[in-house]
Amino acid sequence: MTDHTHEFQAEVAKLLDIVTHSLYSEKEIFLRELVSNASDACDRLRYEALTKPDLIKDDPEFKIIITIDEKAGTLTIEDNGIGMSEQDMVENLGTIARSGTSRFSEELTGDASKDVKLIGQFGVGFYSAFMVADKVTVTSLRAGETDAAVWSSEGRGTFKIEPGTRKSRGTTIVLHMRKEAKEFLEPARLRQIVKTYADHIALPVILKASREGEEDETLNSASALWTRPKNEITKEQYTEFYHHVGQAFDTPWLTLHSRAEGRIEYTMLLFVPEQPPFDLFNPERKSQLKLYVKRVFITDDCEELIPAYLRFLRGVVDSEDLPLNVSREMLQHNPVLQKIRSGLIKKVLGELEKKASKDSENYAKFWDNFGAVLKEGIYEDAVNGERILKISLFNNTAGEAKTNLADYVSRMKDGQDAIYYITGEDLGALKSSPQLEGFAAKGIEVLLLADAVDSFWLSRIHEFDGKPFKSVTRGAAELDKFTDTEAEAEEESKPEDGEMDSLIVLFKTALEGKVKDVRSSVRLTGSPVCLVADDGDMDIHLEKLLKAHKQFGAGESLRILELNPKHALIKKLAASSKKNGASDALKDAALLLLDQAHIVEGDPVDDPVAFSKRMADFMAGSISV
Repeated sequence: MTDHTHEFQAEVAKLLDIVTHSLYSEKEIFLRELVSNASDACDRLRYEALTKPDLIKDDPEFKIIITIDEKAGTLTIEDNGIGMSEQDMVENLGTIARSGTSRFSEELTGDASKDVKLIGQFGVGFYSAFMVADKVTVTSLRAGETDAAVWSSEGRGTFKIEPGTRKSRGTTIVLHMRKEAKEFLEPARLRQIVKTYADHIALPVILKASREGEEDETLNSASALWTRPKNEITKEQYTEFYHHVGQAFDTPWLTLHSRAEGRIEYTMLLFVPEQPPFDLFNPERKSQLKLYVKRVFITDDCEELIPAYLRFLRGVVDSEDLPLNVSREMLQHNPVLQKIRSGLIKKVLGELEKKASKDSENYAKFWDNFGAVLKEGIYEDAVNGERILKISLFNNTAGEAKTNLADYVSRMKDGQDAIYYITGEDLGALKSSPQLEGFAAKGIEVLLLADAVDSFWLSRIHEFDGKPFKSVTRGAAELDKFTDTEAEAEEESKPEDGEMDSLIVLFKTALEGKVKDVRSSVRLTGSPVCLVADDGDMDIHLEKLLKAHKQFGAGESLRILELNPKHALIKKLAASSKKNGASDALKDAALLLLDQAHIVEGDPVDDPVAFSKRMADFMAGSISV
């Protein structure tokens, strides 16, 4: 191996600049991050040694050792975990080697006090060492290998990797402390930090004796937090464990700690974050729960342990009934894991139901963060889908607050036998949709569904409490049976008898092959036209989503064009159609109004050049000088 000098990845360079120049008050978190990384390294070797026991036969007791050298001004953190090769160092210490690299860069604000909090969230806690050190040296030997490597950097844009010597596996990190960080060379300060941030670490964190005659001191309880009785764990200890296991800086919104006993025994310590993790909507939809077997770490990537719609959970599940040498293939078809998964889902949904009923304001905050993800379970989970639907919250036209379906049903108007909804991609656009005008005029509440998953779960769940779901953009609106609100005190004039029929016939002829039908609308009150799907056709928004994912054939389903007989433009066109019959001007008007309806739906105009010409001709004819 030769001596190499490397430049940091761009995002790491930005991070180091933030860390180095930050005025962040809690610099002590550097020790939490380094001890946490050391613990993870030991966990991973413990698991690898299940199939390769020779890796740990010379040193089977895992530990983390902290050494103070006050004279040299250094603090050393050493572990006997899995260690790193030269390539591991390049990937782990020079790169943010996660899918969130670009997102990390986007999240940077330039405000050091805010940006430094991204360190834990994006899993790059090692770099927090530069808050207290002006030079960091890492010597490591990967378990099972013979060549050690030394990584060093002063945090100024480059790092160096060169050959090193190390007698046994593991990693040693030496921090050359800044003058203003000398407090972290005091034993009492280190005791306080480890007790606060790392008491839950399930292996001993040992402070090496610095004077002759003194003994090494274990600073933490060295027992897995989830194995302790709940009444012996403080809220602060739960929070710090969440920071460790979730790589987060916020406080948990909900903590679930329980033990299942009986035919299958397992312990779960789960957290719902207060803030959404950065990778919540990553297409891979991976879980971050850690699976342990008899306190031995197995994996943090086990899709069989938790459904994707609960991927926001952080924490651990520890099983007594899975074999220690459980393989990936065994996990995929293991009935024990399926029972644990079922129990986990039941517990989480039960706690969310309690929150929804007893603390609705706090639950609404949870829903803002994770509702779009949880709703995926309505579509994906045939067993629990309807249970999730009951605790789901929805934007609506009745007010600013979200509503659940039970409350919506309780507010339904006399004679209303359906739950009305509209789907789309943007909440603001939905609120101003012309299809809502008639429902607003009648005082009928409509659910505004702006999450992509809404269109999919509606294809599986067709009713709630005996009331069918009905899209306001599909079929006849059936609004005539409802009493007008006070806002509609005066009846607006409509075209004379025969005029509207004449206009509809002319529009059908002009738009042949472009629409399925043309009809008079009862759902429009302010807009001249809108597009709707026929009763048996696919919802407009769902078709768009399927096309975007190439799951819908080429071409476009023809829609129905509805005309508002009370609109001044439609009345004028209707009068002209009866008086003058078919004309080029009426045909252009029909095409213009169809294009307008498509634009309102967010669709591209079929022929932009023709649209522009017709619009210019129309404006030229309507403006008098």
